[in-house]
Formats: sequence, C-alpha cells, structure tokens
Amino acid sequence: MQENLVIVESPAKAKTIEKFLGKDFKVMSSYGHIRDLKKKEISIDLDTLEPDYEIPDEKKKVVGELRKSAKAAKKVWLASDEDREGEAISWHLCEVLGLDEEKTSRIVFHEITQSAILQAIEHPRHLDMNLVNAQQARRVLDRLVGFRLSPVLWRKVKPALSAGRVQSVAVRLIVEREREIQQFKSEPYYRVNAIFAVEHEDGSKHEVKAELNKRFKNHDDAVAFLEACKNASFKVASITKKPLKRTPAPPFTTSTLQQEAARKLGFTVSQTMMVAQRLYEAGRITYMRTDSVNLSTLALNKSHEEILRLYGEHTPTNATTIHRPRVRRKRTKPSARRI
Repeated sequence: MQENLVIVESPAKAKTIEKFLGKDFKVMSSYGHIRDLKKKEISIDLDTLEPDYEIPDEKKKVVGELRKSAKAAKKVWLASDEDREGEAISWHLCEVLGLDEEKTSRIVFHEITQSAILQAIEHPRHLDMNLVNAQQARRVLDRLVGFRLSPVLWRKVKPALSAGRVQSVAVRLIVEREREIQQFKSEPYYRVNAIFAVEHEDGSKHEVKAELNKRFKNHDDAVAFLEACKNASFKVASITKKPLKRTPAPPFTTSTLQQEAARKLGFTVSQTMMVAQRLYEAGRITYMRTDSVNLSTLALNKSHEEILRLYGEHTPTNATTIHRPRVRRKRTKPSARRI
C-alpha cells in the first residue's frame, strides 16, 4: 500500500515535486478542474442558486485513476494552487474521491523548491471553505450573466459574442471613458526648449538642456520670445550636487508582469501567463497569480549568497559593504483579502 498520495494540478509540477518528496510519496495530477457546471444547461437552481456539477467525459479517466490511488493510499495530500480556483479544485477532489475533509491534509506553497515543499508538508491545514465559496459564487455569476445576456447580444449586435460578469462591466467602463475623451476640448500650447554649450575653465565644453517654465498659447508668442532671446546672454545661477539613490523595482505582481511583457516583448496576456506557468512548474519563479510583492526568506538568503559569491564583501566600484536585500511589505485591508 502506498503511504502518501499527493494530488497537484499540473503533471509537470507533479514530476518535480515527486523528486523532492522521495519514495514514500506518490504525486499525481488532476489536470486542472475535474468537474464543472454542465455545458449546455444553466446548471444552477434559480431558487437556491445551488450549482449542479458533472465530471466531463475527458476527465473521467483521470478521476478513475485518482480514485484508485486514493483508496490505496494511507494518507492523501491536496496540493492544488493557493487561490480560489486551486481551493475549489481541492474541494471537488474531496467530493468526487469521497475523501474525509477532516482527515485530508491541504498543503500550499508559493515556489516549487525542495525547502518550500517540505515546509508545506510539515504545516498542513484544512480546506478554506471561504475561498471555495468565493470561487463557486464567481462561477455561478459567470453562468447566470452569460446565459442570460449572451443571447441578447446575438439578437441585437452579432452572433457568437459573449457577455460575462467581468467583461460586460469592463466594456461599459471603456465606452464611458471613450465618450469622455471624445467630449474633451483640447487646447494647443507651445513649449520652449534650449541646449546651451557651457565652457569649463579647462576649455572643455558641455551641453546643458533646459526647458522654459512657461507655456505659450499661440505660435506667434513663442516665436516672439525666441526672437527676443537671440542676443541675450545666459548664465548658470547655481549648481546643486546631491547623491542619487536608485531603488530597485519591486517583484512582479500578476498585472505588472503582464504590463512589462507587453511593453518590452509584445506578449499578449495569454502568452505571458503560459510562459509564467511553465517557469513556475519548472521551479524557476514563484506563483505568478498574486498581488504580493513580498520576497521569501529563501529568495533573500540565496540572493545574498550569490551577491557575495560574485562580488565579495565589497563592491568593486565604491567599496561599500553589500547589505542584505530588504523585505517588502504590502498592507491591505482585511476585507480586501481574496474576494
């Protein structure tokens, strides 16, 4: 009999985790959700809002294999992702596989490293039904909005369009913003920029760029100012020197990752998340669906060790002692946590 069965979402992740846990653990994948609302029906009791789930045909083989392994194992560990969808997947696994929620251990981790996995095994918890209910509420709203509004779009606008809980609201916000843009009355103005050649005492020259702290409403006023400056002399009133401190950018959140990938690489959101998912499953990055900018203790320690290995106790440029990377904290209201 197998001692331990660990169920994760991704097969790639399963292979990596199994290497970390050793021979006493068997790691299997649910390949995402194992059941969902019926596709061709609304599948929701409109009086009680109770969802009606089914196991899709393409998941029946996976469910059969998981049932067989769960019955043969002494202990089952649910290791789906730590978000609403992941918590719901663990709950569905309990329901479908007939697992006792009180005796089934739920483990979570934010990075696929041996220390993170072993620490998760040492600190299991029970299912968080608040997260499960939040996911179910979202799924029910998706189905109610989609099934009721999409047919209206087909009749009034264009066939094959879909309305959703999020995209319908987002479209309205975009339309309202576009109307504001169209109603905006722009007023042109003119700026004056200059490049001065400053000669130093040693005869060397240096360019200094400056901008006039005034705007001109019409072209003639700007030209008249430039004409008046032709024979004027200019001097530097004062020079201020101060140290420049550059703070590194915070770690990526889901949104900033998508923004930078689009800006620098031209990636779509789906491309970015697909690549990020592969990197996460390979243990290269932490979990990519997050709004946290905190760094783990493991990442801080490893970063510090690598800096010391490359540069020693002092940087080669200014001989300043290298400080440990700082821990970032992001405060949020308790009510804003995972809705």
